[in-house]
Amino acid sequence: MPKVKIPRKSTNIDMTAMCDVAFLLLSFFILATKQKPPEVLAVKTPTSVSSTAAPEKSILITLTKDGKVFLMLGDETKKNAIIDDFNTTRGLQLTGPELARLKKSEYIGMPVNKLKSVLNMQQEVPANLMEGIPTDSSNNELAYWFRSITNAYKGEDQRKLQEMILVKGDGEALYPIFKNVKQALKANEIFKFRIVTEGETVPVGSELYKTGKTEKK
Repeated sequence: MPKVKIPRKSTNIDMTAMCDVAFLLLSFFILATKQKPPEVLAVKTPTSVSSTAAPEKSILITLTKDGKVFLMLGDETKKNAIIDDFNTTRGLQLTGPELARLKKSEYIGMPVNKLKSVLNMQQEVPANLMEGIPTDSSNNELAYWFRSITNAYKGEDQRKLQEMILVKGDGEALYPIFKNVKQALKANEIFKFRIVTEGETVPVGSELYKTGKTEKK
């Protein structure tokens, strides 16, 4: 008796629902992911074995190897108040559109006397063409910026503000520039801050290596 052959049929799977779920998940992760703050200029930081994570909301001071200083106000909840205070205390008399453009800027890197003209340019000046914030002993404008920062955080825990301040300097930056940055902080009674470094492994046989090995035991 001959065998009955069952006709083969191609399987048809509706992928519409799965595609919808995949795109929903993709949209969620894109919107929920916290982006890394943009860098002003690429700087090669010194290395260290420290593994302390930097705070999400930070006030970042960047020092380039040619001595330029930039300031990034990472705490969006205080950024507007800081800029408004700086405009008032320094008598800049910036207009509404100029203030709005400054508040949208990712970083600050120009002297006060050229800030207004830069804000009125049609195109944004790239960081490599900016002069940086003056920090010399005769005109340390970074100290004025931090005066407005401390005014914005007035009445809050000073230790939280100090934990937010990061200094990211190029390994080839000269010490006098770093000293001027410290003087700007000291003038506003800020005596603690964090230095951003490139992580490296603890040298085998060092005291820190032995301590860590003892703690694991």
